[in-house]
Amino acid sequence: MILLIGSNGQLGQEFKKLFNNYNIKYLAVDHKELDISNENEIKKFFELNNKFDIIINCAAYNEVDKGEEERMMAIKVNTYGALELSKCAKKINAIYVTYSTDFVFDGEKTEPYTEEDIPNPLSEYGKSKADGEKLVLENYEKTYIIRTSWLFGIGGNNFNKQVINWSKSKNILNIADDLVSVPTYAKDLAYFSWKLIQTGKFGLYHITNSGVASKYEQAKYILEKIKYIHIINRDIYLINNTIFFHILLAFFYFTNL
Repeated sequence: MILLIGSNGQLGQEFKKLFNNYNIKYLAVDHKELDISNENEIKKFFELNNKFDIIINCAAYNEVDKGEEERMMAIKVNTYGALELSKCAKKINAIYVTYSTDFVFDGEKTEPYTEEDIPNPLSEYGKSKADGEKLVLENYEKTYIIRTSWLFGIGGNNFNKQVINWSKSKNILNIADDLVSVPTYAKDLAYFSWKLIQTGKFGLYHITNSGVASKYEQAKYILEKIKYIHIINRDIYLINNTIFFHILLAFFYFTNL
């Protein structure tokens, strides 16, 4: 039996479709059933539900900008929530899968990041994810940590949907052109994550689609598809009153499957 946490998000919804297609038994829970920011709630949940072979954690705090002000919430979910789930997985000897981000890097590297590169996060969100990775890997060997970037899909909120919503009310859009990474389709991430889980080769992995784009390029592509006729300007990315130039947050290529 699989426990799917964060099942109503972009990735969680794709996992549900995948498992339904393959007739795989799973229990899907979201924030209302299991709030991973609350360690006591996690413990109580597993006292009543512990017949799992695999635990897949798709829940996360991923508000990059708000994370500068909501640092403790990011830590509760991305660091200690991920760790507590790891501890519960270890107790019942279940495989544990959790997700991380390209924001664990500083973007100074001029070629694709690998799993061997040392994290150096610049944001509170990135720090919470990097700390979570470290603690989870130290805690339990039967773990997959999968870093990805710029997730988009049919379910949930994402940058593509934000751009479309902005286009409905604004005649001028200013989009960051110094943020560069790999947009990744949630359906593909779920599929290749499942293939990886079945290998039994635990550890830290990077999985994204191929290709590279800036936020500006991604938005421009979307706006062209919906025939947006107004102005789109190149902008720079501001966080906590600091300008991040060329914040190349990871070209990830996954070639081991």
